[in-house]
Amino acid sequence: MFEKKKHRVLNVYCTAGFPGPESTMDVMESLQQAGADIIELGMPYSDPLADGPVIQASGSKALENGMTIEKLFTQLKNFRSRINLPVILMGYMNPVLQYGFEKFCIDASSLGVDGVILPDLPMVEFESEYGPILRKYALDFIFLVTPETDRERIIKLDELSSGFLYAVSSSSTTGNDKDLREQLTYFKTLQELQLKNPVLIGFGIKDKLSFDTACKYARGAIIGSAYIRAIENSSDINRSTHQFLQSVLS
Repeated sequence: MFEKKKHRVLNVYCTAGFPGPESTMDVMESLQQAGADIIELGMPYSDPLADGPVIQASGSKALENGMTIEKLFTQLKNFRSRINLPVILMGYMNPVLQYGFEKFCIDASSLGVDGVILPDLPMVEFESEYGPILRKYALDFIFLVTPETDRERIIKLDELSSGFLYAVSSSSTTGNDKDLREQLTYFKTLQELQLKNPVLIGFGIKDKLSFDTACKYARGAIIGSAYIRAIENSSDINRSTHQFLQSVLS
């Protein structure tokens, strides 16, 4: 996932089925053309614990638009003919279990999805039950760590993760306005641990300054809420995406 680019890796989160019911592929293609390195596709859920108000609202809109895992997989059919970036699915256990965990892994893998983020999947259950299924279908699984995660647990989660390790910048939800510079001790700790996975910093990354700051301490960063805001009322997703990413990467 990180062979082509070693530094300043930009992972952009977008909610599937937002802003319109058929927007998913348009958004993905726009992100690829505009310079994103990884696409993180959110699978909307009615009770998204880790998501702030902006992403929650986009998820509610996507659900109103009729987005389901089944519909998403239909939209992603043959997406590999148009998208060559790594694609990660981010969601919550409840809808995945309703779909069928192994069926979800089979279908995601067969489409060409690279990995999965499920913040509410406990480490113990991953080790005992779900990790082997994910590995069977060659899907990376990305765990989250926070400033409150102790060193021993960070090392364990890094061992279990593949693809990258998601370093949450603060213990709040996505889209928070906390200054990243308040967490420099935490970021330096992650650097000192010399983890096996690349680290991407997420939550509160919204512009060039926060992206540049994150990239001083990690391989890159994840932007979600700020991108959702950039396209939520856009009449031209491609143009809005290029303008937003240019403002971050320039």
